[in-house]
Amino acid sequence: MQLVQDEEEDISVAESLDDDGLPSLELSPESKDRGREQNGNKDRVIEAAEGSFVSDFYRSGTDWSCLLEKNTQERPPERKLKQTNLFELWGFKKPDDSNAKPRVSSLSLKRTRTQWISVESVNDRMNPKVPCLGNRSNGGGNNLRRVCPFYKKIPETSFTVDAFRYGLIEGCSGYFLSHFHCDHYAGLSKRWSYGSIYCTPLTARLVKKFLLVNPSFVHPLELDIEYVIDGIKVTMLEANHCPGAALVHFRLENGQCYLHTGDFRACKLMQSYPLLVNHRVNVLYLDTTYCNPKYRFPSKEDVLDFIVKTTKNSLKRHPKTLIVVGAYSIGKECVYLAISEALGVKIYTNASRRRILQSFDWTQLSGKLCSCGEETPLHILPISSLRPETLAEYLKTYKHKFTAVLAFRPTGWTYSEASGNQLDLIKPSTRGNIMIYGVPYSEHSSFLELKEFVQFLRPDNIIPTVNVSNAAHRDKMQSYFQEWLKVSPQWKVSPTSTRPRVN
Repeated sequence: MQLVQDEEEDISVAESLDDDGLPSLELSPESKDRGREQNGNKDRVIEAAEGSFVSDFYRSGTDWSCLLEKNTQERPPERKLKQTNLFELWGFKKPDDSNAKPRVSSLSLKRTRTQWISVESVNDRMNPKVPCLGNRSNGGGNNLRRVCPFYKKIPETSFTVDAFRYGLIEGCSGYFLSHFHCDHYAGLSKRWSYGSIYCTPLTARLVKKFLLVNPSFVHPLELDIEYVIDGIKVTMLEANHCPGAALVHFRLENGQCYLHTGDFRACKLMQSYPLLVNHRVNVLYLDTTYCNPKYRFPSKEDVLDFIVKTTKNSLKRHPKTLIVVGAYSIGKECVYLAISEALGVKIYTNASRRRILQSFDWTQLSGKLCSCGEETPLHILPISSLRPETLAEYLKTYKHKFTAVLAFRPTGWTYSEASGNQLDLIKPSTRGNIMIYGVPYSEHSSFLELKEFVQFLRPDNIIPTVNVSNAAHRDKMQSYFQEWLKVSPQWKVSPTSTRPRVN
């Protein structure tokens, strides 16, 4: 996601999100100029048919931050985003991929805490003759080819992270997927044949079940277990984002460590991850969605408490209130689980969403789902449906059961500096018997959480992965990083640690 520049625009963004948390086409032209790639989704039918899940889910937008290689005569050279400049900015030399070849590791069948995986057996199934998914034609005879940005490639390895839209990437033997959100898995489909896909078991189930990717290409990696893939030690760590999301930690044979956060919300618990405590991260690929000082979200727990309190108070005044939570295709589960547990009620959603929620294999969640909307006052709808007119129409379906709607739009884009962490200052949007609260429940890190995470890791280099298409944004983020790392900590070396600790 691209950061917006003022509070008024933040509100418009929050009200124009699709099911996957990406801006819809209703954003202003100014928003488009700031770099958001529109995903073209229109309002989705609230009660989607069972068979429409894949098309509804997969058609959402693509990552605006890809770099395009096209005819230089069509675009002035000075406007071209050059990877060489980014390398210089972030302290790297541009790698020479011309001689890059996938390496192959041996296979050990012995199961220990360290798992060994051979990429040779899977790569044998690749068909190099299949044309790259990234090849496109603009209809005018000029071919565009999506070029994988360097910040999606892990140096000194044959791995990429969240780079499926670029098709067959030369020298890549392993494609890592951090989590199951469309702007990260875009490019994956049943036609995928370009190489091994590595992700968490939950994400692997979703990839196979809903994107219909050939299971032979999908390799689930359990959290907190070290695997050796092509000679590189790889560990997936909980990312505190959506179900199945992971930080990906790479440890090379020479001791260099790279951490790719995918999308994540930094928290204190991450400072106790043994791998991060004991091994210094040399290069940090950082989710910088909210790398702006004005984004100082309250904690998830505080927001959940506010939502539950507001819900209970509303039901006391109007017992026939329908409670609606807006959610993405995957994510925000903790919001409606908290309401469900506080009220002791079931959770209603359509068949499409039930299928994906049941695939989590979370008994705590699966046991609370129901298929009849009249059985419970708690309904889950796409976040794009949280508009007064849409909710008013939805309420008509249950007019014999409910007389009003209380809805929550939980996203960081609703955060307001005016209310800050004082959640009681949040004013709902009210139209007749429809009341909508925008609550700053974010599954991305706030500015202060990013700062604390960076100061804990103290990496040698930080590469932002969001908002990098704009030079002003890049420069600003780099100034933040430098400021965060200015203060020299008092290092204390633990005899059992390979990384200094901070007092």
